Amino acid sequence: MADNIVASNRHARFEYSILESFEAGIALTGTEVKSLRTGKASLSNSFARIEGTEVFLQGMHIAPYAFGNIANPDPERPRKLLLHKKEIRRLIGEISSKKLTLIPLKAYFKGSVVKVEIALAKGKKLYDKRAVIKQRESDRELKRILRSNK
Repeated sequence: MADNIVASNRHARFEYSILESFEAGIALTGTEVKSLRTGKASLSNSFARIEGTEVFLQGMHIAPYAFGNIANPDPERPRKLLLHKKEIRRLIGEISSKKLTLIPLKAYFKGSVVKVEIALAKGKKLYDKRAVIKQRESDRELKRILRSNK
Protein backbone atom coordinates (compact mmCIF):
# COMPACT_ATOMS: atom_id res chain seq x y z
CA MET A 1 0.00 0.00 0.00
CA ALA A 2 1.26 3.46 -0.86
CA ASP A 3 1.39 6.05 1.89
CA ASN A 4 -0.97 8.95 1.31
CA ILE A 5 0.76 12.10 2.63
CA VAL A 6 -1.73 14.51 4.18
CA ALA A 7 0.59 17.26 5.48
CA SER A 8 4.31 17.85 5.48
CA ASN A 9 6.56 20.24 7.35
CA ARG A 10 8.80 21.33 4.48
CA HIS A 11 10.45 24.11 6.46
CA ALA A 12 11.64 21.68 9.17
CA ARG A 13 14.56 20.35 7.13
CA PHE A 14 15.77 23.91 6.58
CA GLU A 15 15.44 24.97 10.23
CA TYR A 16 16.75 21.75 11.81
CA SER A 17 19.36 19.07 11.28
CA ILE A 18 17.44 15.80 11.33
CA LEU A 19 19.28 13.13 13.35
CA GLU A 20 16.75 10.31 13.50
CA SER A 21 13.08 9.83 12.62
CA PHE A 22 10.32 7.71 14.12
CA GLU A 23 6.87 6.64 12.98
CA ALA A 24 4.16 7.27 15.54
CA GLY A 25 0.43 6.75 15.60
CA ILE A 26 -1.78 9.66 16.61
CA ALA A 27 -4.96 9.68 18.70
CA LEU A 28 -7.70 11.47 16.75
CA THR A 29 -11.46 11.81 16.80
CA GLY A 30 -13.64 10.69 13.90
CA THR A 31 -14.23 14.15 12.45
CA GLU A 32 -10.48 14.89 12.57
CA VAL A 33 -9.77 11.80 10.46
CA LYS A 34 -12.44 12.85 7.96
CA SER A 35 -10.91 16.33 7.78
CA LEU A 36 -7.46 14.79 7.22
CA ARG A 37 -8.85 12.72 4.35
CA THR A 38 -9.82 15.98 2.64
CA GLY A 39 -6.24 17.22 3.17
CA LYS A 40 -7.00 20.06 5.55
CA ALA A 41 -4.05 19.90 7.94
CA SER A 42 -0.92 21.90 8.63
CA LEU A 43 2.26 20.95 10.48
CA SER A 44 3.97 24.34 10.30
CA ASN A 45 5.00 25.66 13.74
CA SER A 46 4.20 22.34 15.39
CA PHE A 47 6.40 20.34 17.73
CA ALA A 48 6.20 17.33 20.02
CA ARG A 49 6.50 17.56 23.79
CA ILE A 50 7.07 14.80 26.33
CA GLU A 51 4.87 15.09 29.41
CA GLY A 52 5.57 12.39 31.97
CA THR A 53 5.58 9.14 30.03
CA GLU A 54 3.48 10.38 27.11
CA VAL A 55 4.29 12.32 23.94
CA PHE A 56 1.96 15.05 22.68
CA LEU A 57 1.93 16.88 19.36
CA GLN A 58 1.40 20.61 19.89
CA GLY A 59 0.37 23.12 17.25
CA MET A 60 -0.80 20.78 14.49
CA HIS A 61 -3.77 22.43 12.84
CA ILE A 62 -6.57 20.18 11.59
CA ALA A 63 -9.41 22.25 10.14
CA PRO A 64 -12.88 21.44 11.51
CA TYR A 65 -14.75 18.97 9.34
CA ALA A 66 -17.20 20.88 7.13
CA PHE A 67 -20.03 18.37 7.63
CA GLY A 68 -19.32 17.84 11.33
CA ASN A 69 -21.51 18.93 14.19
CA ILE A 70 -20.97 21.10 17.26
CA ALA A 71 -18.78 18.35 18.74
CA ASN A 72 -15.89 19.24 16.41
CA PRO A 73 -12.74 19.44 18.55
CA ASP A 74 -10.44 22.46 18.82
CA PRO A 75 -8.33 22.61 15.60
CA GLU A 76 -5.05 23.13 17.51
CA ARG A 77 -5.59 20.89 20.52
CA PRO A 78 -2.65 18.78 21.76
CA ARG A 79 -2.83 15.29 20.28
CA LYS A 80 -1.33 12.22 21.88
CA LEU A 81 1.30 10.36 19.87
CA LEU A 82 1.33 6.59 20.20
CA LEU A 83 4.82 5.19 20.75
CA HIS A 84 6.22 2.22 22.65
CA LYS A 85 7.42 2.85 26.22
CA LYS A 86 10.94 1.87 25.23
CA GLU A 87 10.94 4.46 22.43
CA ILE A 88 9.62 7.16 24.77
CA ARG A 89 12.29 6.40 27.40
CA ARG A 90 14.96 6.60 24.71
CA LEU A 91 13.60 9.91 23.44
CA ILE A 92 13.57 11.35 26.96
CA GLY A 93 17.24 10.42 27.36
CA GLU A 94 18.25 11.83 23.98
CA ILE A 95 16.37 15.10 24.44
CA SER A 96 17.65 15.80 27.95
CA SER A 97 21.29 14.85 27.38
CA LYS A 98 21.92 16.30 23.91
CA LYS A 99 19.50 19.27 23.98
CA LEU A 100 17.49 18.08 21.00
CA THR A 101 13.90 18.69 20.03
CA LEU A 102 11.09 16.60 18.54
CA ILE A 103 9.48 17.94 15.38
CA PRO A 104 6.91 16.37 13.05
CA LEU A 105 8.02 15.94 9.44
CA LYS A 106 4.85 14.62 7.84
CA ALA A 107 1.41 13.18 8.56
CA TYR A 108 0.12 10.41 6.32
CA PHE A 109 -2.30 7.54 6.00
CA LYS A 110 -0.84 4.06 6.21
CA GLY A 111 -3.72 1.94 5.08
CA SER A 112 -6.62 3.39 7.05
CA VAL A 113 -4.49 4.53 10.00
CA VAL A 114 -3.05 8.02 10.43
CA LYS A 115 0.67 8.12 11.19
CA VAL A 116 3.04 10.99 11.97
CA GLU A 117 6.76 10.92 11.23
CA ILE A 118 8.55 12.71 14.05
CA ALA A 119 12.25 13.44 14.14
CA LEU A 120 14.92 14.06 16.72
CA ALA A 121 16.43 17.30 15.52
CA LYS A 122 18.98 19.91 16.43
CA GLY A 123 18.35 23.54 15.51
CA LYS A 124 20.59 24.99 12.81
CA LYS A 125 22.54 28.18 13.34
CA LEU A 126 22.15 31.10 10.94
CA TYR A 127 25.46 30.35 9.21
CA ASP A 128 24.34 26.74 8.61
CA LYS A 129 21.18 28.00 6.90
CA ARG A 130 23.21 30.40 4.77
CA ALA A 131 25.50 27.54 3.69
CA VAL A 132 22.47 25.50 2.61
CA ILE A 133 21.12 28.43 0.57
CA LYS A 134 24.53 29.03 -1.02
CA GLN A 135 24.88 25.33 -1.95
CA ARG A 136 21.38 25.24 -3.43
CA GLU A 137 22.05 28.34 -5.54
CA SER A 138 25.40 27.02 -6.81
CA ASP A 139 23.77 23.68 -7.77
CA ARG A 140 21.02 25.56 -9.62
CA GLU A 141 23.61 27.69 -11.44
CA LEU A 142 25.63 24.61 -12.41
CA LYS A 143 22.53 22.89 -13.82
CA ARG A 144 21.63 26.00 -15.78
CA ILE A 145 25.13 26.19 -17.29
CA LEU A 146 25.09 22.50 -18.20
CA ARG A 147 21.71 22.87 -19.90
CA SER A 148 22.86 25.86 -21.95
CA ASN A 149 25.98 23.98 -23.18
CA LYS A 150 23.99 21.12 -24.70
